[in-house]
Amino acid sequence: MTDPTNVPTPPTNPVSTRVVLRRGTYREFVRVSAILRKETVGGAILLAATVTALIMANSGFSDSYYAFRDFEFGYEPWHLKLSLGTWAADGLLAVFFFLAGLELKREFVAGDLRSVSRAIVPVAAAVGGVIIPAVIFVLINLQSGGETLRGWAIPTATDIAFALAVLAVIGSKLPPALRIFLLTLAVVDDLLAIAIIAFFYTTDIAFPPLLLAIIPLALYWFVAHKYSHFFKNQTWAAWVILLPIGFITWALLHGSGVHATVAGVLLGFAVPVLRSQRSGGPNAGPGLAEILEHRLRPLSSGVAIPVFAFFSAGVTLGGVDGLFNALTDPVAIGIVVALVIGKPIGVLLATFLVTKTTKATLDPDLAWIDVIGVSILAGVGFTVSLLISELAFGLDSPHDDHAKVAILVGSLLAALFATAVLRGRNRHYGRIAARDAIDSDEDGIPDVYQNNEASNS
Repeated sequence: MTDPTNVPTPPTNPVSTRVVLRRGTYREFVRVSAILRKETVGGAILLAATVTALIMANSGFSDSYYAFRDFEFGYEPWHLKLSLGTWAADGLLAVFFFLAGLELKREFVAGDLRSVSRAIVPVAAAVGGVIIPAVIFVLINLQSGGETLRGWAIPTATDIAFALAVLAVIGSKLPPALRIFLLTLAVVDDLLAIAIIAFFYTTDIAFPPLLLAIIPLALYWFVAHKYSHFFKNQTWAAWVILLPIGFITWALLHGSGVHATVAGVLLGFAVPVLRSQRSGGPNAGPGLAEILEHRLRPLSSGVAIPVFAFFSAGVTLGGVDGLFNALTDPVAIGIVVALVIGKPIGVLLATFLVTKTTKATLDPDLAWIDVIGVSILAGVGFTVSLLISELAFGLDSPHDDHAKVAILVGSLLAALFATAVLRGRNRHYGRIAARDAIDSDEDGIPDVYQNNEASNS
């Protein structure tokens, strides 16, 4: 009988050829779908915060906007008397990077990416999407030299919230496998970006606080791993005990000269993903990683990132002439070309090479045009790009202002080009979604996931 959705049902028998970007397990689909929904809402809030910042910076409110951003508070003896903008960049973004570290660890420990064959494609794509844009930026700015080359890492990161907001706006029914691919790629290159920040944008390290940070970090690891044993999975313990320890780790790293967001990643990696069997087995409730991710993701996507964007994206354009001057700066040209052209080339080339060198094939539901569309969408870079721009050139420097304009323009162009590609495939995606929703035995799990898991057992 012909499938009413007009899309062939994937084979249920194992095949010898390895398939990349194939459908994962139903459990992973549900978990990732919940994450993506929150990030999509966060993307809308992020967009609103960005537009508000640009309006204020280019209106009669500009003086008030910059005065508010530069207002300082905090404890000076601990080097924590910081401006609101710095608190957002160093403090709130630590929450974002904590979740990035937590999500990546969960994927590789308990998610579908614990299989090397499944992890290699998005990881390789992320690496390619970091290297090629950086090379393109350097080539464009090679003759300028000097300070301009410090911006080489600006176009390397994908902003998953903005990318998902684009998908929501265009109404794309992108298949789950591609959404998971995009999410994983974005998380990995965020982690690569924080490694770049730690190694290339850290100067004048103070070793005493850096070494002292090891103590609370080790204590955090110990308490996190003994959480279910000592506190019987009581949620209050995570906030009352772990949060102060995490803050001390963050403060010591900040005082050492290492960018404080690195603390977020380290603390995320310190949280256990799997629940100890001694805590009561499978009926003991969610593990600590799942609890923290569930509680902190709305804070990250709905508050931390938008507040950072509000303080960071506000740049005075100076009318048409100012916009022209900004976009003719080699720094801006390098960023726009790297995001719009370099990022897709890097992601697509790495995915293609891994697929061909391992003699794999794409999932039968997908074609290379789908990978091209997602690769272009990966050029939507924002949050981490803004952070690296400030670290590379300094807040309010001419190159920093021009870089921010380029980030906005490059991300907008990437979104428009991705829309053109993905909208053309929407009818095909709709047929896949209709077929994947079929649940003939009405057990709450679509048949295609049961068939898929049976074929892998």
